[in-house]
Amino acid sequence: MEGPITTLTDIATERPSPRQPRAVGRAFLRSKARDGLSVLSDLKTQGCLKTLFPHGARDRLTGVLLNTAGGITGGDHLQFNAGAREGSRLCLTTQAAERIYRAQPGEVGRVENRLTIEAGARLDWLPQETILFDHGALDRALHVDMAADARLLAVESLVLGRSAMGETLTATHLIDRIRIRRGGDLVFADTLRLSTQTLPRLTAPAMLGHASALASVLLVAPEAEGHLPALRDLMPATGGVSLIRPGVLFARILAEDSFVLRQTLIPVLTHLNGASLPRTWMI
Repeated sequence: MEGPITTLTDIATERPSPRQPRAVGRAFLRSKARDGLSVLSDLKTQGCLKTLFPHGARDRLTGVLLNTAGGITGGDHLQFNAGAREGSRLCLTTQAAERIYRAQPGEVGRVENRLTIEAGARLDWLPQETILFDHGALDRALHVDMAADARLLAVESLVLGRSAMGETLTATHLIDRIRIRRGGDLVFADTLRLSTQTLPRLTAPAMLGHASALASVLLVAPEAEGHLPALRDLMPATGGVSLIRPGVLFARILAEDSFVLRQTLIPVLTHLNGASLPRTWMI
Protein backbone atom coordinates (compact mmCIF):
# COMPACT_ATOMS: atom_id res chain seq x y z
CA MET A 1 0.00 0.00 0.00
CA GLU A 2 1.28 3.46 -0.92
CA GLY A 3 2.12 5.86 1.89
CA PRO A 4 0.16 9.03 2.61
CA ILE A 5 0.62 12.14 0.44
CA THR A 6 2.52 14.71 2.53
CA THR A 7 3.73 17.15 -0.14
CA LEU A 8 2.68 18.18 -3.64
CA THR A 9 5.72 16.34 -5.03
CA ASP A 10 4.20 13.09 -3.76
CA ILE A 11 1.50 13.44 -6.45
CA ALA A 12 3.49 11.88 -9.27
CA THR A 13 2.56 13.39 -12.62
CA GLU A 14 3.53 10.18 -14.39
CA ARG A 15 0.80 8.20 -12.66
CA PRO A 16 -1.85 7.48 -15.32
CA SER A 17 -5.31 8.87 -14.69
CA PRO A 18 -7.89 6.13 -14.11
CA ARG A 19 -9.81 5.36 -17.30
CA GLN A 20 -13.27 6.86 -17.12
CA PRO A 21 -16.41 4.87 -17.96
CA ARG A 22 -17.40 5.36 -21.60
CA ALA A 23 -20.84 5.35 -23.19
CA VAL A 24 -21.66 2.56 -25.63
CA GLY A 25 -24.95 2.36 -27.47
CA ARG A 26 -26.46 0.43 -30.36
CA ALA A 27 -29.85 0.65 -32.00
CA PHE A 28 -31.48 -1.21 -34.89
CA LEU A 29 -34.89 -0.42 -36.33
CA ARG A 30 -36.94 -0.97 -39.48
CA SER A 31 -40.26 0.36 -40.76
CA LYS A 32 -42.66 -1.53 -43.02
CA ALA A 33 -45.81 -0.78 -45.00
CA ARG A 34 -49.08 -2.28 -43.69
CA ASP A 35 -52.62 -1.41 -44.77
CA GLY A 36 -51.49 1.86 -46.33
CA LEU A 37 -49.56 2.96 -43.23
CA SER A 38 -45.91 2.86 -42.18
CA VAL A 39 -45.45 0.91 -38.95
CA LEU A 40 -42.62 -0.46 -36.86
CA SER A 41 -41.20 -3.74 -38.12
CA ASP A 42 -38.07 -4.35 -36.02
CA LEU A 43 -36.53 -2.66 -33.01
CA LYS A 44 -33.56 -3.47 -30.82
CA THR A 45 -31.66 -1.08 -28.58
CA GLN A 46 -28.70 -1.53 -26.28
CA GLY A 47 -26.77 0.69 -23.89
CA CYS A 48 -27.28 4.45 -23.96
CA LEU A 49 -29.24 4.60 -27.26
CA LYS A 50 -33.04 4.61 -27.02
CA THR A 51 -35.76 5.27 -29.58
CA LEU A 52 -39.19 6.82 -28.93
CA PHE A 53 -42.15 6.77 -31.32
CA PRO A 54 -44.47 9.75 -30.71
CA HIS A 55 -47.77 10.15 -32.49
CA GLY A 56 -47.32 11.99 -35.77
CA ALA A 57 -48.38 12.06 -39.40
CA ARG A 58 -50.15 8.86 -40.42
CA ASP A 59 -48.28 8.57 -43.72
CA ARG A 60 -44.93 7.94 -41.97
CA LEU A 61 -43.40 6.35 -38.89
CA THR A 62 -41.56 8.93 -36.77
CA GLY A 63 -38.73 7.84 -34.50
CA VAL A 64 -36.92 10.06 -31.99
CA LEU A 65 -33.36 9.04 -31.09
CA LEU A 66 -32.23 9.59 -27.51
CA ASN A 67 -28.70 9.34 -26.14
CA THR A 68 -29.19 8.83 -22.40
CA ALA A 69 -25.49 9.56 -21.80
CA GLY A 70 -26.34 13.23 -22.33
CA GLY A 71 -23.60 13.85 -24.91
CA ILE A 72 -20.51 12.33 -26.48
CA THR A 73 -16.93 12.47 -25.27
CA GLY A 74 -13.69 10.70 -26.11
CA GLY A 75 -13.98 6.90 -26.06
CA ASP A 76 -17.77 6.82 -26.55
CA HIS A 77 -19.02 4.57 -29.36
CA LEU A 78 -22.54 4.82 -30.78
CA GLN A 79 -23.90 2.70 -33.64
CA PHE A 80 -27.28 3.29 -35.26
CA ASN A 81 -28.74 1.15 -38.05
CA ALA A 82 -32.15 2.05 -39.49
CA GLY A 83 -34.07 1.19 -42.62
CA ALA A 84 -37.32 1.76 -44.47
CA ARG A 85 -38.62 -1.46 -45.97
CA GLU A 86 -40.34 -1.56 -49.36
CA GLY A 87 -43.06 1.05 -49.77
CA SER A 88 -42.77 2.51 -46.24
CA ARG A 89 -41.72 5.93 -44.99
CA LEU A 90 -39.55 6.47 -41.94
CA CYS A 91 -38.74 9.86 -40.38
CA LEU A 92 -35.91 9.98 -37.82
CA THR A 93 -34.90 12.88 -35.61
CA THR A 94 -33.28 13.48 -32.22
CA GLN A 95 -34.75 14.60 -28.93
CA ALA A 96 -32.30 17.53 -28.71
CA ALA A 97 -29.03 18.78 -30.10
CA GLU A 98 -26.13 16.36 -29.65
CA ARG A 99 -23.23 17.74 -27.63
CA ILE A 100 -19.61 16.77 -28.23
CA TYR A 101 -17.85 17.43 -24.93
CA ARG A 102 -14.18 17.84 -24.08
CA ALA A 103 -12.20 14.64 -24.65
CA GLN A 104 -9.09 13.38 -22.92
CA PRO A 105 -5.91 13.52 -25.05
CA GLY A 106 -5.79 10.69 -27.58
CA GLU A 107 -9.45 9.72 -27.14
CA VAL A 108 -12.11 10.23 -29.81
CA GLY A 109 -15.87 9.70 -29.73
CA ARG A 110 -17.17 7.56 -32.59
CA VAL A 111 -20.63 7.58 -34.18
CA GLU A 112 -21.64 5.22 -37.00
CA ASN A 113 -25.01 5.76 -38.70
CA ARG A 114 -26.18 3.35 -41.41
CA LEU A 115 -29.43 3.77 -43.32
CA THR A 116 -31.08 1.39 -45.78
CA ILE A 117 -33.96 2.42 -48.06
CA GLU A 118 -35.70 -0.28 -50.09
CA ALA A 119 -37.66 0.02 -53.33
CA GLY A 120 -40.42 2.65 -53.26
CA ALA A 121 -39.54 3.66 -49.69
CA ARG A 122 -38.51 7.01 -48.22
CA LEU A 123 -36.36 7.90 -45.23
CA ASP A 124 -36.07 11.37 -43.72
CA TRP A 125 -32.90 11.76 -41.63
CA LEU A 126 -33.53 14.93 -39.61
CA PRO A 127 -31.28 15.06 -36.52
CA GLN A 128 -30.98 18.36 -34.71
CA GLU A 129 -27.67 20.22 -34.48
CA THR A 130 -24.40 18.77 -33.29
CA ILE A 131 -22.66 21.23 -30.94
CA LEU A 132 -18.89 20.92 -30.82
CA PHE A 133 -17.37 22.13 -27.52
CA ASP A 134 -13.75 23.19 -27.06
CA HIS A 135 -11.36 20.19 -27.09
CA GLY A 136 -14.15 17.97 -28.40
CA ALA A 137 -13.14 14.99 -30.55
CA LEU A 138 -15.53 13.21 -32.90
CA ASP A 139 -15.25 10.74 -35.76
CA ARG A 140 -18.70 10.34 -37.36
CA ALA A 141 -19.94 8.61 -40.49
CA LEU A 142 -23.28 8.42 -42.28
CA HIS A 143 -23.62 5.62 -44.84
CA VAL A 144 -26.79 5.25 -46.91
CA ASP A 145 -27.67 2.40 -49.27
CA MET A 146 -30.86 3.07 -51.23
CA ALA A 147 -32.76 1.47 -54.08
CA ALA A 148 -32.79 3.23 -57.45
CA ASP A 149 -36.36 4.52 -56.93
CA ALA A 150 -36.09 5.20 -53.19
CA ARG A 151 -36.06 8.68 -51.64
CA LEU A 152 -33.82 10.27 -49.02
CA LEU A 153 -33.96 13.62 -47.26
CA ALA A 154 -30.98 14.18 -44.97
CA VAL A 155 -29.57 17.05 -42.93
CA GLU A 156 -26.42 17.39 -40.84
CA SER A 157 -25.89 20.61 -38.87
CA LEU A 158 -22.78 21.61 -36.95
CA VAL A 159 -22.32 24.39 -34.39
CA LEU A 160 -18.74 25.38 -33.52
CA GLY A 161 -19.30 26.55 -29.97
CA ARG A 162 -22.33 28.41 -28.62
CA SER A 163 -21.88 32.06 -29.52
CA ALA A 164 -24.52 33.18 -26.99
CA MET A 165 -22.31 31.69 -24.25
CA GLY A 166 -19.16 33.31 -25.65
CA GLU A 167 -17.69 29.91 -26.53
CA THR A 168 -14.90 29.56 -29.09
CA LEU A 169 -12.85 26.59 -30.21
CA THR A 170 -9.12 26.57 -29.50
CA ALA A 171 -8.57 22.84 -30.03
CA THR A 172 -10.66 20.20 -31.75
CA HIS A 173 -10.71 17.01 -33.78
CA LEU A 174 -13.56 16.34 -36.19
CA ILE A 175 -13.95 13.95 -39.12
CA ASP A 176 -17.49 13.85 -40.51
CA ARG A 177 -18.19 11.61 -43.52
CA ILE A 178 -21.31 11.17 -45.69
CA ARG A 179 -21.56 8.47 -48.35
CA ILE A 180 -24.73 7.83 -50.37
CA ARG A 181 -25.17 4.87 -52.72
CA ARG A 182 -28.20 4.65 -55.01
CA GLY A 183 -28.78 1.41 -56.86
CA GLY A 184 -25.25 0.38 -55.88
CA ASP A 185 -23.63 3.51 -57.36
CA LEU A 186 -21.91 6.14 -55.24
CA VAL A 187 -23.87 9.34 -55.96
CA PHE A 188 -22.68 11.57 -53.11
CA ALA A 189 -19.55 11.76 -50.97
CA ASP A 190 -18.56 14.51 -48.58
CA THR A 191 -15.94 14.67 -45.82
CA LEU A 192 -15.45 17.53 -43.37
CA ARG A 193 -12.22 17.63 -41.38
CA LEU A 194 -11.39 20.07 -38.62
CA SER A 195 -8.30 20.05 -36.42
CA THR A 196 -6.57 22.35 -33.99
CA GLN A 197 -4.19 23.35 -36.79
CA THR A 198 -6.97 24.32 -39.23
CA LEU A 199 -9.07 26.37 -36.77
CA PRO A 200 -7.16 29.65 -37.31
CA ARG A 201 -7.85 29.45 -41.08
CA LEU A 202 -11.62 28.97 -40.79
CA THR A 203 -12.29 32.73 -40.74
CA ALA A 204 -10.93 33.13 -44.28
CA PRO A 205 -13.56 34.24 -46.84
CA ALA A 206 -13.14 30.99 -48.77
CA MET A 207 -13.78 28.98 -45.58
CA LEU A 208 -16.45 29.89 -42.98
CA GLY A 209 -15.82 33.62 -42.73
CA HIS A 210 -17.67 34.87 -39.65
CA ALA A 211 -19.95 31.81 -39.51
CA SER A 212 -19.93 29.45 -36.52
CA ALA A 213 -22.80 27.23 -37.68
CA LEU A 214 -23.31 25.31 -40.90
CA ALA A 215 -25.72 22.78 -42.34
CA SER A 216 -25.71 20.35 -45.25
CA VAL A 217 -29.05 19.37 -46.78
CA LEU A 218 -29.40 16.53 -49.27
CA LEU A 219 -32.41 15.33 -51.25
CA VAL A 220 -32.00 12.20 -53.35
CA ALA A 221 -35.21 11.58 -55.27
CA PRO A 222 -36.41 11.35 -58.90
CA GLU A 223 -38.24 14.69 -58.50
CA ALA A 224 -35.31 16.51 -56.82
CA GLU A 225 -34.80 18.99 -59.67
CA GLY A 226 -38.34 20.28 -59.28
CA HIS A 227 -37.48 21.66 -55.82
CA LEU A 228 -34.54 23.72 -57.06
CA PRO A 229 -36.39 27.03 -57.77
CA ALA A 230 -38.17 27.04 -54.39
CA LEU A 231 -34.96 26.31 -52.49
CA ARG A 232 -33.05 29.04 -54.31
CA ASP A 233 -35.68 31.51 -53.13
CA LEU A 234 -35.15 30.32 -49.54
CA MET A 235 -31.35 30.57 -49.57
CA PRO A 236 -29.64 33.40 -47.65
CA ALA A 237 -26.59 35.21 -49.00
CA THR A 238 -24.44 32.67 -47.13
CA GLY A 239 -26.12 29.61 -48.63
CA GLY A 240 -26.29 27.84 -51.95
CA VAL A 241 -28.12 24.95 -53.58
CA SER A 242 -27.38 22.94 -56.71
CA LEU A 243 -28.52 19.88 -58.60
CA ILE A 244 -25.17 18.12 -58.54
CA ARG A 245 -26.40 15.19 -60.65
CA PRO A 246 -29.78 13.90 -61.83
CA GLY A 247 -31.95 13.27 -58.80
CA VAL A 248 -29.43 14.63 -56.27
CA LEU A 249 -30.04 18.09 -54.77
CA PHE A 250 -27.49 19.51 -52.33
CA ALA A 251 -27.51 22.70 -50.25
CA ARG A 252 -24.98 24.13 -47.82
CA ILE A 253 -25.89 26.96 -45.47
CA LEU A 254 -23.63 29.07 -43.24
CA ALA A 255 -24.80 31.29 -40.38
CA GLU A 256 -23.35 33.31 -37.54
CA ASP A 257 -24.99 31.05 -34.94
CA SER A 258 -27.48 28.21 -34.58
CA PHE A 259 -30.47 30.55 -34.12
CA VAL A 260 -29.83 32.30 -37.42
CA LEU A 261 -29.13 28.95 -39.09
CA ARG A 262 -32.53 27.61 -38.07
CA GLN A 263 -34.27 30.63 -39.57
CA THR A 264 -33.26 29.31 -42.99
CA LEU A 265 -32.98 25.61 -42.25
CA ILE A 266 -36.48 25.02 -40.89
CA PRO A 267 -38.28 26.49 -43.96
CA VAL A 268 -35.98 24.50 -46.28
CA LEU A 269 -36.59 21.22 -44.46
CA THR A 270 -40.31 21.88 -44.12
CA HIS A 271 -40.57 22.38 -47.88
CA LEU A 272 -38.63 19.22 -48.69
CA ASN A 273 -40.35 17.22 -45.96
CA GLY A 274 -43.78 18.09 -47.32
CA ALA A 275 -45.03 18.64 -43.77
CA SER A 276 -44.10 20.28 -40.48
CA LEU A 277 -40.93 19.00 -38.86
CA PRO A 278 -41.15 16.63 -35.88
CA ARG A 279 -42.23 18.42 -32.67
CA THR A 280 -38.81 18.03 -31.06
CA TRP A 281 -37.53 20.64 -33.52
CA MET A 282 -39.97 23.17 -32.09
CA ILE A 283 -39.36 22.64 -28.36
